[in-house]
Amino acid sequence: MSTLRETLLEELSDILDAEKQIIKALPKMTKAAEHEDLKRAFEMHLEETEGQVERLERIFELMGENSRSKKCKGIQGIIKEGEEMIKEDLGDAGLIASAQKVEHYEIASYGSVHSWARLLGEDEVADLLEETLDEEESTDEKLTQIAESAVNAEEKDEEEGEKVHAKNRGK
Repeated sequence: MSTLRETLLEELSDILDAEKQIIKALPKMTKAAEHEDLKRAFEMHLEETEGQVERLERIFELMGENSRSKKCKGIQGIIKEGEEMIKEDLGDAGLIASAQKVEHYEIASYGSVHSWARLLGEDEVADLLEETLDEEESTDEKLTQIAESAVNAEEKDEEEGEKVHAKNRGK
């Protein structure tokens, strides 16, 4: 049976790989986004994610370990699903849904490792993890705001326009 410290290190390795995968995926999402607010949110999160990788590497140092990545199959699957949404041209609503799945995965992961670090008395590590957790929660909130305002309003307008057009063709 592994110790909580070993479990923490394993999960940190998983999260490090997840963040690196996200760094590769965000430019594709930015390119696929149509709404400027969404493009900006993805660009800002890319910068933030690069900082999160640096923070994770600092955490490994603080714990006296070499930073290492362990393939994160969870994020790999979520990103693959997002790529399919892009191919299927599901628009900004689909991109936001995919991005929020990523954020929720990260929130769950960072929430766990933050708690474990506190339990282990790794206060500096916990503080760094809490900083990242706050960023992930903020990004999720920002995506919700974008979805509820401009993006979905535009898509609703398009649907209404299509209904009117279809009704007019039927006359």
